[in-house]
Amino acid sequence: MRVNQFIDLKAKQLVYYVRAFLVRTIDYSELDIFIWDTLEEWGQVTVSKNESYSEKERVFWHLVHQISFWEKETLLNDTLLINELNICVEYIDGNGCFPMDCIGIRP
Repeated sequence: MRVNQFIDLKAKQLVYYVRAFLVRTIDYSELDIFIWDTLEEWGQVTVSKNESYSEKERVFWHLVHQISFWEKETLLNDTLLINELNICVEYIDGNGCFPMDCIGIRP
């Protein structure tokens, strides 16, 4: 699988999981498992040397990092962080503008 194929497939799933978590229809443990599974699957992706990032990929990895970095309570209660997560989700879903200060890199 190529990078753009992986990002397109996993971005849809990431949008679903983050939205569901933020409205509290799934528990953090489900989101966490999805993130770890995604990172494991990333190991099977073919990345060409010096392959550039798309904006969507940068936002995708930024969002993955934010979800992995912050604790559950912070993700649920920090209004600035929640706003940032929603902006990233909207962009990945094709409905928003590129988020400011979004510097996602591949693991």
